[in-house]
Amino acid sequence: MIWLNWDIRTRVLLVALVPTAVLGILLTGLLTFSRLHDLEDALVQRGQALARQLASASEFGLFSGNSDALTQLAASALSNSDLQGVSIFDRDHKLVAIAGLQTHAIGIINGVSRIDQVGNNMLRIAEPVRYTPTAEEDPYTLTSDKPHAAAPASLGEIVVLLSLEPLQSRKRSQMLAAIGTLLIVLAASAALAVLMSKSVSQPIRHIAHVVTDIGKGKLDVRVPVIGGGSLRQLAEGLNEMAHRLKLSREGLEQQVSGATSELRERKEEAERANLAKSRFLAAASHDLRQPMHALGLFIAELADKQHNGDTRVLIERISASAEAMENLLDSLLDISKLDAGVVTANPRPFPLGPLFERIANEYQHQAQEKGLILRVRPSAYWVESDPLLFERILLNLVTNALRYTPRGAVMVTARKRGARIHVEVRDSGIGIPVEAQDSVFQEFVQLDNAARDRSKGLGLGLAIVRRLAELLDHRISLNSQPERGSVFCVEVRAARPVENKAIEERAGADLIGLVVAIVDDDALAMQSLAGLLRAWGCYVVSGESLEALQEALEGNEVAPQVLISDFRLPGMRNGLEVIAALRGRFGADLPGLLLSGDTGPEVLRQATDLGIPLLHKPVRPAKLRAAISHLASATDGHNLTQTL
Repeated sequence: MIWLNWDIRTRVLLVALVPTAVLGILLTGLLTFSRLHDLEDALVQRGQALARQLASASEFGLFSGNSDALTQLAASALSNSDLQGVSIFDRDHKLVAIAGLQTHAIGIINGVSRIDQVGNNMLRIAEPVRYTPTAEEDPYTLTSDKPHAAAPASLGEIVVLLSLEPLQSRKRSQMLAAIGTLLIVLAASAALAVLMSKSVSQPIRHIAHVVTDIGKGKLDVRVPVIGGGSLRQLAEGLNEMAHRLKLSREGLEQQVSGATSELRERKEEAERANLAKSRFLAAASHDLRQPMHALGLFIAELADKQHNGDTRVLIERISASAEAMENLLDSLLDISKLDAGVVTANPRPFPLGPLFERIANEYQHQAQEKGLILRVRPSAYWVESDPLLFERILLNLVTNALRYTPRGAVMVTARKRGARIHVEVRDSGIGIPVEAQDSVFQEFVQLDNAARDRSKGLGLGLAIVRRLAELLDHRISLNSQPERGSVFCVEVRAARPVENKAIEERAGADLIGLVVAIVDDDALAMQSLAGLLRAWGCYVVSGESLEALQEALEGNEVAPQVLISDFRLPGMRNGLEVIAALRGRFGADLPGLLLSGDTGPEVLRQATDLGIPLLHKPVRPAKLRAAISHLASATDGHNLTQTL
């Protein structure tokens, strides 16, 4: 209903005005109609009295037949303002005398007066003229022995015409007076209702505004305490509530401020501890990577030589141990790169078929060694993603599935769901409880490796998967039950196939005779690198600093074709400055490769910004050889940055 949306002031006005208006109209109407009826009765009674007077006065004239006297009597009666005509009729209804307007005889019945209306403005009254007996014939003087006289006979009738215009004028005046009185009463009632509604609604409006302000958090507002009774009690209660809320908020603000200050102190303390930890890890990582780098190169150089069977087995075991350490450092490096934000995605359409084929070829032997069945279903779908990073996601998932599947099978498949492709890695392994499915994507979390068996991985594979998926905007989902296996699903956008373009892979350049300049302040690392390069047929010129390398180049009278520099060097220079200095001497197109044991984001960003490829120690010999081959056959090393 509409009235439900009215404010309280409107409702109070209606409650005050409607009953008053209805009562005023009813009373005024009743009084006015009663007064108008009284005016009509008064006019009729006056006309009847006048007609009776004329009837009494005309008795002798009618009895004697004196028409002149009757005419004079009728004319004298017209002095009344309301009287418009007088007619006198005899007993035979013959007109005897007339004055003013003429009318007709009505014909008295049973000697009773008659009244009727003529037209809209005239009232006609007829009164009989009776014979009045003399005193001797008065029945009150008759004795009991005298007979009663006969009833007086009718001598005729008097007919008078009264004008109704004065009555109607009085009625109009009465109506106007009644309407005026009603309007005055309504106006006074409205003024009183407005005053009363204001006295009631104004405090309530104040309360409503204050409640709104309190809801907005303004706890300093107060309601003016006016009036009495319930409104005063309500205003005082609201003010008390606002006061208590203000005190409560101030107390909460103090608690929050104290908690915030404490959290800030703990955060700063944690940041200081994290910075100290980062510095320690950076230093420890660098110090560990230097000997690991040299160890890997020495093992590679040693493996290229001729050995007997027992020595070959020993070298393979040493190489496996070194490779396990390198895997740990490489995984940490991948996490560091992703956290530093230096890994950028280059999404483009590519087919899943070749990727699935490579996975099948690469992991089939590993699956057979564990007695597992690896099924990779061929796929003709195309997806939109970064091929290298997406391949890394799948490789980590397949590796994880093979590692935690003691028996059964591992399957890689792709299914189309609308505009997306669901690439799934399914296994029949140990499964993951629901409560632990979120934690497995964190670093160093291994649910079934409390003893930290190195053969079961390091607990970084799924953490790298999660970071790469976030970088590529791919959704990773996991559906798993203990002892029933797991399903890892990567949702990637579907793409339309594009025309295949033959991409000629540049064959690795022959390193025999390649002049390679090395700058490294670590003698062991420089000797191992130089020895491996010489084993590959390179001509190596080395120095522990920029100045020492420049002297060695001048002494040998050769120009370097590839420059390899460590990042950390003695003095104020670093490897980037060394590369820039030698490029200034031997040409801006001199290929440069940066080696570093630092995994911090600063080194990564600096190398990426300058377009210089960066390899982190320890460097696998195969990766180093591929990088040198690429640099030797390319005009610059910018395109190598992302692939390393």
